[in-house]
Amino acid sequence: MISIFKKYSVRALFLSIFFICFFQQTKAQYDFYDNNYIREIRLYFTQSNWDHKLDSLFVIGLEERLLASVTIDGVALDSVGVRYKGYSSVDTANIKNPLNIELDYIKLNQDYHGITKLKLSNVIHDPSFVREVLSYEIARKYMPASKANYANVYVNDTLMGLYNNVEAVNKNFAETHFGTRYNSFFKGNPAVLSYPTGSNSNLQYYNSDSTSYYPYYSIESDYGWTDLLNLTNILNNQFDSIENILNIDRTLWMLALDYSLVNLDSYIAYSQNYYLCLDKNRRFNAILWDLNMSFASFRLSDGGTSAMTGGLSIAGAKNLNPCGLVTYSISPRPLIKKILQNATWKKMYLAHIRTIVNENFVTENYYSRAQQLHSLVDNSVQNDFNKFYSYLDFVNNIDTTVGGTAGMIQYPGIKDFIQGRTTYLSNYSGFQGAPSITIISDSVIMGNQVWVSAKINYPDSCFLAYRYGIYDIFNKVKMYDDGTHNDGAPGDSVFGAAIIDSIVIQYYIYAQNSVAGAFSPERAEYEFYTIQKIAPSNVVINEFMADNPDYTVDNYYEYDDWIELYNNSNIDFNMSGLYLSDDKANFLKWPFPDTVIKAKDYLVVWADNNITQGPMHSNFKLSKSGEAIYLSYSADNILDSTFFGMQISDISTGRYPNGTGSFGAMLPTISSTNSPFSVNEIKFSPEISVYPNPTNSWIEVNIQNNNFSKWTMELVSIAGTILFHEDLKMNNYESISKRYDISKFPKGMYFIKLTTEKDVFVKKIVFN
Repeated sequence: MISIFKKYSVRALFLSIFFICFFQQTKAQYDFYDNNYIREIRLYFTQSNWDHKLDSLFVIGLEERLLASVTIDGVALDSVGVRYKGYSSVDTANIKNPLNIELDYIKLNQDYHGITKLKLSNVIHDPSFVREVLSYEIARKYMPASKANYANVYVNDTLMGLYNNVEAVNKNFAETHFGTRYNSFFKGNPAVLSYPTGSNSNLQYYNSDSTSYYPYYSIESDYGWTDLLNLTNILNNQFDSIENILNIDRTLWMLALDYSLVNLDSYIAYSQNYYLCLDKNRRFNAILWDLNMSFASFRLSDGGTSAMTGGLSIAGAKNLNPCGLVTYSISPRPLIKKILQNATWKKMYLAHIRTIVNENFVTENYYSRAQQLHSLVDNSVQNDFNKFYSYLDFVNNIDTTVGGTAGMIQYPGIKDFIQGRTTYLSNYSGFQGAPSITIISDSVIMGNQVWVSAKINYPDSCFLAYRYGIYDIFNKVKMYDDGTHNDGAPGDSVFGAAIIDSIVIQYYIYAQNSVAGAFSPERAEYEFYTIQKIAPSNVVINEFMADNPDYTVDNYYEYDDWIELYNNSNIDFNMSGLYLSDDKANFLKWPFPDTVIKAKDYLVVWADNNITQGPMHSNFKLSKSGEAIYLSYSADNILDSTFFGMQISDISTGRYPNGTGSFGAMLPTISSTNSPFSVNEIKFSPEISVYPNPTNSWIEVNIQNNNFSKWTMELVSIAGTILFHEDLKMNNYESISKRYDISKFPKGMYFIKLTTEKDVFVKKIVFN
C-alpha cells in the first residue's frame, strides 16, 4: 500500500538539519546557536600581553593567530587559534574587540559539536544588543543564513562582555545548505574599502585575468577563481545566460532583506559583506553576512540618491527606495541594476519585500521578539562594563533613537524606524495590487501526470514551478484557464497545469499582473508545497533503546530513551504528517515536526515525554519492561511497528541488515549503520570480568574456568568499529588474564567482545 499526502514544507529545512545528525557518536542533539540561550566562552592565553599581541597582528594586517585554550559551556579544548574579526568594529584602544576562534588551528578535526570556528561580534554599533540576532532570525525564514545567539566571553577568567555568537559561513555551512563542501565559495571582502567610488566587491567584470579580482574577494574554497570570473562576465556581458550560473531567487531574497532591514553594510551600499557559494547545479547562491548594523544603524551610503551628503538621515533611511540603484548609483551595482531591469524579477523582488514586511513588521512580530531577546540579555548587558553604550541606551533603543544629537552617531529606535519603514514600503509602487492565489489542489493524478490547479484572481500570467529533490532546480510550466488543463470551466479564474509524477514533487505557484506579483506559498522558493508518496518500506523504525543509563545523552545531557528512524529510499522525506506512538489506541500520539530525513540517513527522536526540550522530543517514554512502537501517517495506516520485551541496559534493539532486517539485541549504533554482529547473540557471562571499569588508561580482561579452546577478543566502539583484535588459544577450563593499553583511544563507552566457537560475550566499559 502506498499513501500520497501533501505537506506545507517550510524551508527552514536545512536549519533543522542538526535534528537529524549527530556531531559525535557520544554527543546527542545540541544547537550551540539556539538563540534562547546565552553561551559561556572562556579563553585562556599563556602570554600576559595577549591583548598587545592580538593588536599587533591586526595592525600589521596578518591573519595569523595567537595560541590559546578555550572552555565552551564547560567543555575544554586546547591549541585553538585566536585573532580579531572584521575591520570597522576593531579598535586597538578598545578592551572589547570582535574575535575569530579557530578550534582546529593545531589539532586537525578538533571541534565542538561539529563547529570548528567561533565568530564573536562585539556589538559596537548596536545599543539595543538585538539587531544582529533578530535580523538573522528573520532572514532564516526566507533563505539559508547563519544562526546567531549570545555569549558571555571571558579572557583568563576576566569578563570581556556580552558578544554576538554568529555561525560561520564556511565549508560546513555550504555542505549543510547546498549539499557540497568542495565547490567554489567566495566572500565579498575588499582588502581596502574604498567609498563611495571604489570597486569593492560589486561583481564588475574587469578582464579575463583572475588576479584582477584578488583585491576585492576572498576565496573560501580550495579553488574557483575561474568560476567567479565567469559569473562577473555573464552578469555584465552575457546577461541572457545569468540563470545558468546564478540562483536568481536567492539573490532577490538577499536584496529584499537588505532593503527591508536597511542593512547598508552590504552589497547594496558598500558592496561587501556577502558570500557566493556554488551549489550542486553549479549556480552561485548569495548569502547574507554581518547584520550587526541593520535597522539603519549604519547609514553611510548614497542609497540610490544623486546627492552625496555624508550619508542618509534616519528619515531618509526610513524612505530608502528599494529600486533606487536601478537608475542611479555612484559606483556600479550590476547585481541590482541588471536583475531588477527584468520586469518579472522586479515584481518577484517586491513580492519578497511585501512578505518580509507583512510577516514581520505589520504583525509587529519583530517587536515582540526583540523584547524577548532584550529580556534575555538584560543582566548580561548590565554586567558588561566594556559595552560601547550606557545601560539606559540599551533600555531605550528598542523604541527610540539614542546616541548623539545628529548625524551618523545616532542609532534609530528599532520600533520607531520599522514603523516608518513599513509606512513607506506599504505605499511603494508594486507593493499593492498583486493577484491573489487560493484554493490550491494537486489531488488529480492521470496516468503518469499530476495536475495542479489554483484559484487566481486577475493575473496576466502565471506559472507552476516544480522539482523532484531539494537540490534540483525548479522547472516552470505555464498555467491555463482554458477548460482543458484540469482547471474547470474556461474563464472561471481556476488555472491548471500538469507535471510528470514522481515519488516526491516540490512546487510553488507564481502569478503577476501589470502592477505586482505574488507567490504561493509566499516564502517561495525557500518554502514550497510537497506531494509525497510513502510506501511502508521507505521510512522504518530502525533501532531503539528503552534502557539508557550510560550510553548517550540528549541535548539536555540527559540519558533518555531514543528511537531511530531510517530512510531506505533515495529520496529525502519530510516527516511532517507522520506520527510516532507507543499506544495502539492512539496511533497519532506524537506528530513529527516539519523536519526532513535525508535519503539513506537517520533521524533520532528522544522518547522522554518532555516536548519542552525541543522538536525531536516526544510526548511519551518507552518501557524497559516491554511494549510497542508504531510509525503511522493516519489513524488507520501503519507504516511500521515493532513489539519488544524486557530490555538490557545500554543494549539497543535494531534491524539487521540495517533498515530492512528483523529486530534483535545489538550493540547500539545510534545514527549509524546497525552492527552486523551480536544480533540475538549477545550473552553476559559472570565468568568474564573487566577491571578497572571505568578506566583512564588500561584494562585487564579475566576469563575464568572456560570450556572453550579458541577465543577472539575485540575492543569495539559504540559505532561498531573494531579498534583492536586478538586471537587467544588456551586449554579447556583454563583461566587467563590479559592487560590492554587503551590510553590512545578517545574517552567514551566501549564494548569488550569475546567470541568463542559457539557464543558471543559482551562487557561494557567506560573510558573516562
